[in-house]
Amino acid sequence: MHPLIQPLASTLIVSCQAYPGEPMRDPRTMAQVAAAVEEGGASAVRAQGLEDIAQVKAAVSVPVIGIWKDGDAGVFITPTLEHCLAVIDAGADILALDGTQRPRPDGLSFAQTVEKIRARWDGPIMADTDSVASALLAAELGVDLIGTTLAGYTAKRPTTDGPDLELLRELAGSLPEGSALIAEGRVHTPAQAAACREAGAFAVVVGTAITHPTSITRWFDAAVRGV
Repeated sequence: MHPLIQPLASTLIVSCQAYPGEPMRDPRTMAQVAAAVEEGGASAVRAQGLEDIAQVKAAVSVPVIGIWKDGDAGVFITPTLEHCLAVIDAGADILALDGTQRPRPDGLSFAQTVEKIRARWDGPIMADTDSVASALLAAELGVDLIGTTLAGYTAKRPTTDGPDLELLRELAGSLPEGSALIAEGRVHTPAQAAACREAGAFAVVVGTAITHPTSITRWFDAAVRGV
């Protein structure tokens, strides 16, 4: 296991992202948010976009998991080898990318992408997977962290109300020993985060419920209005 990965065991990772057009969509703001969640106990932070990665890296002492979202359909989380190398060059400590078996914009398979990354970089890689099959393939390729990030966001699995605990349990029992299984996706409460750990997650990523005030406000507003 890579030296950066072991300290993440049994910890909270926080995703610090804002969507296009939102008031918080500013790398300086995301860097401040990242510093705040580090102070709260986050063991690592996940940042989106090259400038965000660079500024977050300068603002925190914990590892930065870097992604680059390009587009909004199909494979768009660090979708090509070019995107991957740019994320690494921006200063990410851990590279995260779409780990599904869907067609990629540059024509490379996920396996080919990982192979080409490994030829140029020895840092940890995180695969954002969507199913048992994609997670097992990532493990076979030697990917360091295997996330359930895309479970329920592709056709491979239904969208669950909250984290996909069934998938976590299945992966916890089938991934090779030493795999770092990361729960990510629709973790909205501390109880759900604890349930992910109980289901076998090595660590848990929370994003929206901590760092996206627009969504949090909408949840409370709907509750108050009774809708």
